[in-house]
Amino acid sequence: MIFKFIVVMKKVSIIGGGIIGLCSAYYLAKEGHEVVVFDKSDMTDGCSYGNAGMIVPSHIIPLAQPGMMAQGIKWMFDSQSPFYVQPRLDMDLLKWGWKFYKSATPKHVEKSMPALCDLSILSKELYQDLAKESSSFFYEEKGLLMLFQSDKMQAEMHHEGELAQKMGLEVDFLSKEQLSKLEVGTITNAIGGVHYKSDAHLYPQKFMDFIKSELNRLGVKIHSNTLVTDFTFKGNTISEISTDKGVFPTDEVILASGSWSPELAKKLNISISILPGKGYSFTLKEQIHKPAIPAILCEGKVAVTPMNTDIRFGGTMEITSTKDTKINQNRLKGIVNTINDFYPELNIKMPKEEDTWFGFRPCTPSGMPIIARDAKIKNLILATGHAMMGLSLAPATGKIVTELIAGKPTSVDTSMFQL
Repeated sequence: MIFKFIVVMKKVSIIGGGIIGLCSAYYLAKEGHEVVVFDKSDMTDGCSYGNAGMIVPSHIIPLAQPGMMAQGIKWMFDSQSPFYVQPRLDMDLLKWGWKFYKSATPKHVEKSMPALCDLSILSKELYQDLAKESSSFFYEEKGLLMLFQSDKMQAEMHHEGELAQKMGLEVDFLSKEQLSKLEVGTITNAIGGVHYKSDAHLYPQKFMDFIKSELNRLGVKIHSNTLVTDFTFKGNTISEISTDKGVFPTDEVILASGSWSPELAKKLNISISILPGKGYSFTLKEQIHKPAIPAILCEGKVAVTPMNTDIRFGGTMEITSTKDTKINQNRLKGIVNTINDFYPELNIKMPKEEDTWFGFRPCTPSGMPIIARDAKIKNLILATGHAMMGLSLAPATGKIVTELIAGKPTSVDTSMFQL
């Protein structure tokens, strides 16, 4: 039996102009929908711009995993550790922590891995298609190195690599000697590495410039510096979006506001358990001497990404609030120390505060993104909670959102991405 789907063109409003919102706008506009994007910022900063630029099918294990709670508590007493929960009397934090604790089980990891893997592989395929349209964002497929300095970390990384192999990903386990032959950009102080050959990377700012130009070409209307203030309903359907710049009628609404999704969801009487995970990065321009292959420095959880002639370093996960806009110098120092420990030739200095980027990753307690129609509001789709994987999963999320709007079967099973 052949099924035919008649796509009805709709006026689609996307709240959130980060990479998830813009990729959703891209695929919706390509299907012929009338798309409007609202964002309260000027859309020149945020996690879509300052992230590590990694496309990581290798990242199949969610943040909520066995042992993470105990490790997190241990790290809380180290001012330079890669993970930190800002202690405070906050009901949202307590609820989030309890849900995280309940999710951090072997069963949850086992169910999550195939879903994350399928979503990541779809996203990479879509990035490959986008890279054929333009070379402006420096998409490259060099894989990802997980580098380690201890036997304990080596055992953990080998275990994760073996799990990835079972999912069909191409993985090499490298000795110190093999690593030195592969990474020729600089000396690497590691006892070995795991090379995920399925991974890729790009330059985030350049990609955002590219996708914005595509949206302009497709006729998408983008309202930056525009605050969504309220919603008008007809029955269980949103009919209008109120902003500080006017009221806009709509047929469908996509909530893709990252770490700010919960406060907007409250206006819709929806509870979303998301907390911001603050991370830092800094970029060194025109670097001749740098690692050639993107890497995660495992002991310090630091991401290293060569981006054309530049190189970006990023790390830390501070579970905090969006009001926490201070740069924690101790955590930044932890990133710098880790870099110099793994790459002794680079001699990286502490970046100036004005050269340090920070952003808020939207973290769900399950460690899984939310990509789903709302159960009560007929024309609302949630596309948020991607944590560190926003850039990696954005095209696939945009594709699925477009399929949900059309009422088509989704390209991958979304049962693990429900609210």
